[in-house]
Amino acid sequence: MSRKILVIVSEHGYWAEELIGPVSKFDERGYEVIFATPTGKRAHALPPSLDANYIDPPLGRSVTTEENARLGREFERSSRLDSPLDIEAWVPERPYTSDTAYLPKLEQYHRDLDKLDADIAGYDAVLIVGGSGPIADLANNERVHALILAFRKAGKVVAAECYGVACLAFARDWDDRRSIIWGKHVTGHCKEYDYKDGTGFLGTDFNMGPPPYPLEYILRDATGPRGAYHGNFGKPVSVIVDFPFVTGRSTPDSYLTGQKIVEVLEDGLTRYGW
Repeated sequence: MSRKILVIVSEHGYWAEELIGPVSKFDERGYEVIFATPTGKRAHALPPSLDANYIDPPLGRSVTTEENARLGREFERSSRLDSPLDIEAWVPERPYTSDTAYLPKLEQYHRDLDKLDADIAGYDAVLIVGGSGPIADLANNERVHALILAFRKAGKVVAAECYGVACLAFARDWDDRRSIIWGKHVTGHCKEYDYKDGTGFLGTDFNMGPPPYPLEYILRDATGPRGAYHGNFGKPVSVIVDFPFVTGRSTPDSYLTGQKIVEVLEDGLTRYGW
């Protein structure tokens, strides 16, 4: 069966392996991969993710092999990211309560939002690629949240890696404001892997110290007492499947994240890693 995957990528920098890992698994199966970015601009890899000699500060070693650095550079030179879907143009924006004619605008917003159900009907899964970029333009992007909610409502696979998992924690129905991962099992960038300094983004001169939020703490709170965050610190990989969610902790988990998405789609996998 032909499959179609929506892959959402930050315009402020993705980690190369966290894109090429899953996408390579989709390519092996002949899936159609459609890329999307917040405003339709071409996404680019974070330079350290293309450098096999870059030493990751928390781990004190390189996290990028020569092979993945080469594959990342090849992907950057390719045209695959040249014409992504424009999420800003695709998904409606919720009006401010202070807007003139707020009620009719809100009603129109919900009518437009309902159209997403038809728009995503041909897709089988959505994946949010990791890296530091998602902190800047994906994590609290309500249009991205709307897409995630539409996929979940339709019973489709919702996957995310690294800092991209924050999008799942913040995607919430406005009626109850509860995270969609409440009661679910997930993984994501653990506290031990956070930089103490130098969290950087493309397209801006803003280079901060540590990330603006510890993702692990957010995920622990968002999953609630009946769900759980699994950091698996000290273990080589951490990928969690709790249908419809597939989450990968960080860079070394990228290929396995893609493989588990394939297994959910092809073999009906509903639980893995916990």
